[in-house]
Amino acid sequence: MSVLPEWMYPPREEGWFADDLDGIAEAPRHTELIDGALVFVTSPQRAWHSRVVTALTGTLDALAPNGLSVEREMTIRLDRRNRPEPDLLATTAEFDPDRTWFAPSDVVLVAEVVSPESAHRDRTVKMRKYAEAGIGHYWLVEEEDGRPVVHAYELDGPTGTYVSGGIFRGALTRPVPFPITLDLDALPTGRRPD
Repeated sequence: MSVLPEWMYPPREEGWFADDLDGIAEAPRHTELIDGALVFVTSPQRAWHSRVVTALTGTLDALAPNGLSVEREMTIRLDRRNRPEPDLLATTAEFDPDRTWFAPSDVVLVAEVVSPESAHRDRTVKMRKYAEAGIGHYWLVEEEDGRPVVHAYELDGPTGTYVSGGIFRGALTRPVPFPITLDLDALPTGRRPD
């Protein structure tokens, strides 16, 4: 049985806090904090996932109006004990080269490209936490026959939960959080289909 490195032990009984995450130099890239516990992505990233995240980030950033930018793989400090890292987010925050996280009030859209290892967290835990933090729009991007399918959710103010804004195959057109029209089938390869 191997011994865990010292840095993996939480500094207090309540676990880790959001501010602790920046001080763990030994933590693997893409380390998240969920309910005071460190979550590591340990499985290799699939090419499909990487291509979809890259294409979606670039395409949405090009569509975003002035004052809005699209970032990939940056954490959101939801509260003291939660700092998840979505695949991409759209934010109103000013650019800061030293930034390591965003506040929920600066985030208008979060998208998770679902992987086998992240499916439960993306579909349940993160969805609930992003809604509780008041983030207006959440997309789950699933793979169906090698193509992306976007499940778009919008925050319902009275209930504080997400409601479906539609399931999109082939193409996506949404008026919120900004006007978006996407050719979904072109995302995995970055090329238009023949």
